[in-house]
Amino acid sequence: MSIHISAKKGEIAKVVLQPGDPLRAQYIAENYLENAKLVSKTRGIFYYTGLYKGKEISVGASGMGFPSIGIYSFELFTEYEVDTIIRIGTCGAYTTDLKLFDILNIENAASESTYAKYAWEIEDEILPHQGNIFGTINETAQELSLATKAINVHSSDIFYRKDQNIPAIATKYNCPAVEMEAFGLFANAQHLGKNAATILTVTDIIPTHEKISADEREKALKPMMELALESAIKSL
Repeated sequence: MSIHISAKKGEIAKVVLQPGDPLRAQYIAENYLENAKLVSKTRGIFYYTGLYKGKEISVGASGMGFPSIGIYSFELFTEYEVDTIIRIGTCGAYTTDLKLFDILNIENAASESTYAKYAWEIEDEILPHQGNIFGTINETAQELSLATKAINVHSSDIFYRKDQNIPAIATKYNCPAVEMEAFGLFANAQHLGKNAATILTVTDIIPTHEKISADEREKALKPMMELALESAIKSL
């Protein structure tokens, strides 16, 4: 067991899908994995391990923000010897060039956060995906005839803010969307020499206030989940 994950050694697979929401992890386990076993529920953060098309996959939540995904991904990489983490989440679009339901494969994550600097002495404002899983996701999307967009994303510490203008760092690095975890995941993976990717579904168009309804979310996120699962088994 690690400090924040109560699974025993050997109960977490080499590749982990990591949504932010524990209930989304539960949904994936119950609807896509065979013989899914709940291996950790510490702090209500669920981790499951089961089989997808005969290969062992784990799925578990990251929580929200760099401190949370920083803890969970670090313990997965180090205490459980995980090789690959695929974050699957939602994002808001800064521009109407993106549409609701668009699926994004994140090439780089830019952030004003000091997380990477003070955790690992990584000074960069922008960090790339790590390893070859990004390419595997692109190839898998083509095989599934699933349209995806490779973009940079703004990873922010802030969900609510006074200034409603697009943050300067998002403009600087051409980030058309914003989320809160990819930069932290990429920093941990870079420091530890692991594989990490982030797939996002656009659920909000910030300038027009368009949003996917709560009822639509389950259906909207299925293509992203299936893309992540199909990509995951190729990395094993």
